[in-house]
Amino acid sequence: MSPSRKRSIDVKGTAVSVLSQASDDYISLTDIAKHKEPDRSDLVIQNWMRNRNTIEFLGVWERLNNTHFKPLEFEGFRNRAGLNSFVLTPRQWIDTTHASGLISRAGRYGGTYAHRDIAFEFASWISVEFKLYLIKEFQRLKDDENRRLSLAWNLNRTLSRLNYRIHTDAVKAHLIPATVTTAQAAVVYANEADLLNVALFGQTAKQWRDSNPKLEGTMRDYATIEQLLVLANIEGMNAELIHMQLSQGERLKRLNEIAIRQMLVLTSTSALKRLKG
Repeated sequence: MSPSRKRSIDVKGTAVSVLSQASDDYISLTDIAKHKEPDRSDLVIQNWMRNRNTIEFLGVWERLNNTHFKPLEFEGFRNRAGLNSFVLTPRQWIDTTHASGLISRAGRYGGTYAHRDIAFEFASWISVEFKLYLIKEFQRLKDDENRRLSLAWNLNRTLSRLNYRIHTDAVKAHLIPATVTTAQAAVVYANEADLLNVALFGQTAKQWRDSNPKLEGTMRDYATIEQLLVLANIEGMNAELIHMQLSQGERLKRLNEIAIRQMLVLTSTSALKRLKG
């Protein structure tokens, strides 16, 4: 399983865990079930999964979202759903149909998690009121995450711009003769900016624009927080290398090595934090 981050929201006095992975959020069905039966959450989930409507819903969701889903095995469950003898656990459903909408974890901190679409459906089966509160608290969590992410992104964007001022001052002091025109100076600034672009992003501004004609802004506007932080770092480093009078080719080589090293550290650290979260 990909690195994940676990948080908790309070829904009408019930702590509900939210597991965020690379692209989706999974909500604990075990915790939701405790709102109905605190000591028998597993049985609550199994009773829900015995329902034919539940099997239909899970099957449609998997067909829409999971290319590895096994429709023939699903049909077997659907044909038996609703019978008194029919019993189905999350683990059986996952293993038999290769479902991706449910996650089953063993151990003290385990339990059954479901994609938010499925979790909201389960919560509705538990209590319509509880479902509405769950949606509200989940949205509050996501809004808070987006707000903090935006603040961090803007902070690194500001740091990058401040460091770029140091960078351009170094370019002006050491690379631009006093007699050049403003237009000629702009070419030098652009070349140095592209040096940073190539060192970090592997392409010039023009190459990015040609590859992304429908996007507005620059490639830096679409950079990750880690990339913006490294950009801020190498801007300052390039200014020092310019003061040291290193050639542009040598500076590009050094900055690229630094960018690679720092990105490896930052991305592995981020992944580790998500895993521990």
